[in-house]
Amino acid sequence: MKEKEISATCSRAQQEYMDRERIHRRKVVFCRGMLLAVLLAGWEVCARTGIIDDFIFSSPSRVFNCFWDMLQDGSIWGHVGITLWETLVSFGLVVFLGLVVATGLWFSRSMSEILEPYLVMLNSLPKSALAPMLIVWLGNHVQTIVVAAVSVAVFGSILTLHNGFSAIDPDKIKLIHSLGGTRKDILTKVLLPGSVLLIISNMKVNIGLCLVGVIIGEFLAAQQGLGYLIIYGSQVFGCEYILTGKRTALLA
Repeated sequence: MKEKEISATCSRAQQEYMDRERIHRRKVVFCRGMLLAVLLAGWEVCARTGIIDDFIFSSPSRVFNCFWDMLQDGSIWGHVGITLWETLVSFGLVVFLGLVVATGLWFSRSMSEILEPYLVMLNSLPKSALAPMLIVWLGNHVQTIVVAAVSVAVFGSILTLHNGFSAIDPDKIKLIHSLGGTRKDILTKVLLPGSVLLIISNMKVNIGLCLVGVIIGEFLAAQQGLGYLIIYGSQVFGCEYILTGKRTALLA
């Protein structure tokens, strides 16, 4: 009887906890939606009443109309398609290079100690300043944009993965050695399986950085794409084009 009472009490407590969590999540979603609605409504009201200049700051209705017109004539899909393709290519390269180089640095302690300060320096460089030099070196091509996007994310990815690999549990490595395992066994049976969450987390960060890098590259070396759309909007004082490009980039 006591066991049944304890089980029923735990079940009720668990259900009450789940109900509180469900209510909390609903409140968070509702407040997020309300905050967004209030901000958009305030922006629209200020633009319509002249508190802000809608020619400079645009308005949600003008942004939506611009986005809708580009959807109807199909012009937005070309910009989205080229930016998405460049982002996916650069993301694949960053993931591949990050894993390969970080694994190589883990294999060679000397190489790791030699290259680490250079990787830190390269990671801290302002990539927006590097983009014009890439255009001079590589020309005004799609490849230049991909290289610019890779340069934004790859050095941070290598450092993050290498630090994660270096922090692997030393007791597991000793166990592999005690069983006669090699460095390759440690890599395939301990390091990579134990770093799956780190790799996935690193990929989540890299996809956003690659999109930022692609748009930076498109600012300077593109005839289409969301970065080109943003620059075009700034040149013709069309704030709705800029915001449409940024909005589409967030959706992508």
